[in-house]
Amino acid sequence: VQLQASGGGLVQPGGSLRLSCEVSGSSLDYHAIGWFRQAPDKEREGISCINTSDDSTTYADSVKGRFTISRDRNMVYLQMNSLRPEDTAVYYCAASSPDYYCSGPPDRNDVRAWGQGTQVTVSS
Repeated sequence: VQLQASGGGLVQPGGSLRLSCEVSGSSLDYHAIGWFRQAPDKEREGISCINTSDDSTTYADSVKGRFTISRDRNMVYLQMNSLRPEDTAVYYCAASSPDYYCSGPPDRNDVRAWGQGTQVTVSS
């Protein structure tokens, strides 16, 4: 499985961005696609996940109500609204193992493959 993330950039507080993740490879090799982020000097945090079997979604409390994950065939999107300075981070998409079902925010210990990061900076 290979993943390619894009869509990061500089945005003002309160603004929006949409991140995209293109997933290639066999869909049998993963079950869920998650978004993670890592701010400077902080651990990588799982923020949202979508299960490909039923399109159910999960969110971390830090982004719930502001971010929306969705997918369309081999593309997974993260719509980010009402952005805050504390959302500034490098954002990564990742594929889970085939038997992993997201029931909460994605767990980096269950990641099978990572995409490269895309920088999101929220600043005035």
